Amino acid sequence: MREAPEVTPAHDPAERIPPGKIRCDACPVLCFIAEGRAGACDRYANHGGTLVRLASHLVLEAGAEAVPVPPDWDGRLLPDGHFVTAVGAGTTYPDWKPAPFIVASQMDGVDMVTVVTEGIYSYCGVKVKIDTDRHIGPEQATVRHRGEAVGHVTTGEYGSQMLSLGGVHHLTGGSKYEGRATCDALLALCDRQAVDLTVDGGAALVVQAGAPPVVDGVQEQRMRVGCGSAAIGMFAQQWFAHADEVVVVDDHITGVLSEHQAGKLLGVPPSGIRIRGHKSTPGRYFRVAGPGAGWGGTTITDPLSIIDRFDPRHARPGLRMLMVSTTGDHSGWFVLDEELRPQPAPMPPEVAASVARVQDNCEPALCSVVFVAGAGGSLRSGVTENPVALTRAVRSALVQVTCGGAPVYLWPGGGITLMVDVLAMPKGSFGWVPTPALVAPIEFTMRLADYAALGGHMASVVPLAEVLARAPELQGPPGAHWPLRKEHFAWAR
Repeated sequence: MREAPEVTPAHDPAERIPPGKIRCDACPVLCFIAEGRAGACDRYANHGGTLVRLASHLVLEAGAEAVPVPPDWDGRLLPDGHFVTAVGAGTTYPDWKPAPFIVASQMDGVDMVTVVTEGIYSYCGVKVKIDTDRHIGPEQATVRHRGEAVGHVTTGEYGSQMLSLGGVHHLTGGSKYEGRATCDALLALCDRQAVDLTVDGGAALVVQAGAPPVVDGVQEQRMRVGCGSAAIGMFAQQWFAHADEVVVVDDHITGVLSEHQAGKLLGVPPSGIRIRGHKSTPGRYFRVAGPGAGWGGTTITDPLSIIDRFDPRHARPGLRMLMVSTTGDHSGWFVLDEELRPQPAPMPPEVAASVARVQDNCEPALCSVVFVAGAGGSLRSGVTENPVALTRAVRSALVQVTCGGAPVYLWPGGGITLMVDVLAMPKGSFGWVPTPALVAPIEFTMRLADYAALGGHMASVVPLAEVLARAPELQGPPGAHWPLRKEHFAWAR
């Protein structure tokens, strides 16, 4: 295990540096780093008395997996289709200096510039989408990592549970243990690693971007095809010829075929079924049971428990009933006896095939991780001497914002608050500093003329060829998106 570096809260230019160590000024921590060792963030190290960046600076090349810069490269511009990312570029700290790379290039004959920097984000977090019907905990319940509060359960979405993790209050507003646990969880999630979480009053989770969630030790296989009512509408035509009644059990909206409008239009007669729960509209019931890990995300283990009775005015012995969950993982076939009580019976093959169809229509259950951050004034000052001009240019689509070359969603309103899918970014895009905060790449691309009009740091603009000469490796793009397309800019539309 490496020796922990010395950390001080402030930098005095006249401060004496201990013998054999160098001062790193890449972030507010300002580590003293001994020879052969890395700083607290593992991003910078002392190599022979020189501060070196440990991570590679990545340049995307369209259509290539990995293309090294030729050893005998003569300095001429390599073929078109290169984009300089901020992955491994370094930061603007102490914030008054220009971004590490301000790169001039051309796009379809238009002179462009890309401003490249890694942001130090104290104001950041992740939104985690967990595809599952299982109840993971009540809304607003605290989510913990290593016992420390790192976020909360937020409003559920269609077929998924949602977590909101991180944010400045968890990173810096609590104890140092809370801040460190939050930072560690965010970094691991953004780096596509598995993270153990617990929900107060709820489940134990293992979440990882692009992987199935694990809820209380059970790996989820599929997300639901829809609510109980939607499932009735989707499969009514496949059911009404083989069953007299179908009940799709769901924590949110349980559907009943004979009462549902889909059943009415298909001519399904009333079955006399009486469901326990709050009737919403015909064939749709709320609150048939509490949320849980049973049928359709409820506490139900016996589906017949939601049936109060069958009305003899419409029910008859021999009536056939399918009960199924929204994922098809639970199902049962029942036939009414002489006393109009449902009795389990072997499921006919054609009905079993329809249950399999429900399962086939369920998408694979996955975890999605979206990084959310605000690009503050200090970061923007590395782009232009008038930071608000950059914000206005972003809003008017004169400037395209990317993270490691990946597309971002920009929130409306003030500032530059963005969201980006971590799976769209190159691997190894994220780092951290022990303030604590995450470090993530951000790029601003615009016309060179627009950059000058914004009050950009024109004296720091360098040709693309100069950057490529220094880039240790080129990487293929993370997906179909390519940052340099005219349609991304308002002036080209």
